[in-house]
Amino acid sequence: MHVHDLHWHSLILAHCLYLTWTPFLPASQEPTLTKEQIREFLLTAKVVKSEHTKKGITDPWRLTLSDGTVTHDASFQAIDEHKATKQLATGTELGFVDSYKYNIAAYQLAELLGIDDMLPMYVERRWQGNTGSLSWWLPVKMDEVERHKQKLTAPDADAWNNQMYKVRVFNQLVGDTDINLTNVLIGEDWKIWRVDFTRAFRLHKDLKDPKDLVRCERQLFEKLKTLDGNEVAAKTKGYLAKDEAKAVMARRDKIVAHFHKLISEKGESEVLY
Repeated sequence: MHVHDLHWHSLILAHCLYLTWTPFLPASQEPTLTKEQIREFLLTAKVVKSEHTKKGITDPWRLTLSDGTVTHDASFQAIDEHKATKQLATGTELGFVDSYKYNIAAYQLAELLGIDDMLPMYVERRWQGNTGSLSWWLPVKMDEVERHKQKLTAPDADAWNNQMYKVRVFNQLVGDTDINLTNVLIGEDWKIWRVDFTRAFRLHKDLKDPKDLVRCERQLFEKLKTLDGNEVAAKTKGYLAKDEAKAVMARRDKIVAHFHKLISEKGESEVLY
């Protein structure tokens, strides 16, 4: 089976990812913690070391945290830029926002959809006088840029494709304007993570690239169909404005309708897995 790549239509590498700087952490060094333990660690563990990555434009920091038992790195982003207009490589954007808050909103939305294992955990934390998003440093071996450069393919094409289909659905749902190959990280056993959402959650209600939506996981499709707008607004309160949450639901409607149409044309077994 052909391995599907991520065909980003506006590849913007300038907004580089903060999680991909070497050295990568091997999975063997990862502590075994529950999701709640990771959340508590990120919120309360002491910062014992900090390193300015000096990469990208969101000014990220790599922090080493310790609670006396566990020591682990995290990524801190405090970007929260709001401009009436901004000139970008792709043109002028009105109502431009680049905010750490969207990282947290993306994770919370992923939790509602049962795909939060595809993202690092993001929490809000204050460090050195700045409030930002703090995320668990992932055990990755490369990003999509490096994979393409090395011309590598996943040994299990089906498993790779099934992960990528979920990434594509989530990309369309969150309305990210800065989708690029550095935002897809690859770990051991070709596990995929989708990261960095500071330019997501735009107000447009149409899908940017509906042709990217070819297949959908059954469980994710059911979660999308039953996603409740009030629940989304409540879960993302403080991180998404009301209109941003409404735009998520409008895009959800388009995604569900798109897959219903594909199912009617091709059959359920060709679309859902």
